[in-house]
Amino acid sequence: MDIRNQTTLVEFIILGISLPQVQLLLFSAFLFAYLFTLLGNIFIITITLLEQKLHTPMYFFLGNLAFLDICYTTTTIPQMLVHLLSKRTNISYMGCVVQLYFFFSFVGTECLLLAAMAFDRYVAICNPLRYTVVVSKSVCFQLAAASWLSGFLNSAVHTTFAFQLPFCGNNHLDYFYCDIPPLLELSCGDTSLNKILLLTIGLFIAWTPFFCILLSYTYILSTVLKIPSSQGKRRAFSTCSSHLTVVILYYVSCIFTYLRPSSSYTPSTARVVSALYSILTPMLNPIIYTLRNKDVKTALRNVLENM
Repeated sequence: MDIRNQTTLVEFIILGISLPQVQLLLFSAFLFAYLFTLLGNIFIITITLLEQKLHTPMYFFLGNLAFLDICYTTTTIPQMLVHLLSKRTNISYMGCVVQLYFFFSFVGTECLLLAAMAFDRYVAICNPLRYTVVVSKSVCFQLAAASWLSGFLNSAVHTTFAFQLPFCGNNHLDYFYCDIPPLLELSCGDTSLNKILLLTIGLFIAWTPFFCILLSYTYILSTVLKIPSSQGKRRAFSTCSSHLTVVILYYVSCIFTYLRPSSSYTPSTARVVSALYSILTPMLNPIIYTLRNKDVKTALRNVLENM
């Protein structure tokens, strides 16, 4: 590997944001998405902290997810907004390293947090009598801490190996931000090890949680179908529908981005999918989790009455 090729590269040019004909439209859409994401997720964090009735494992994990979504979008959207208002769409070499590290950390963390939330729903529905024992406060903290730690460790490995690649002077990233797939496409070196790492570590950080979620919902569905009353079935399904919707949105886009065959990579499709899980999903999460959530609506009413 020729290290000189790498050290002479001082910045990357983000091509995905260079669309003059729709620049104002993109700026307005991204700004709205970011502000909505911030307000929606801050609302979730605030209401779960203020309302005693929401001090449960499900809302503990939801608060973690809300904070994660704030971090998630803050690593990418503010800089995208700056690029849309300026003629230069560059990001420094070190800025790209930092952005990739934190963004990919949050990607891995969310995969594991969604699995922890599925475990919580599984115990609540399939083994309700032991719920408070199995999903105790200490277990919740351990699952959340393991999710965050694993996400950051996972990203450290991928970021280290990604920026050991030579780029040979080509610094044009056909993407909205620094991410692993466009960097691998940009490199003039052998990226086979990076792709193997994506697949092997992805088995732990993405596929294993995903299959755990599927297994949890298989048991949940089996249990719910045995409930005699239709009202009981609806109540059980309503506690899982929000989480399942988020899982489908998030995992489909992540698997397509990081775990699909490299031969199927196309920049235009990759940009659309990246916008789906990095911008749209964090914005929709507060709506999905609160729109039909009676507990949150009741908690908001109680907080407003006590103010």
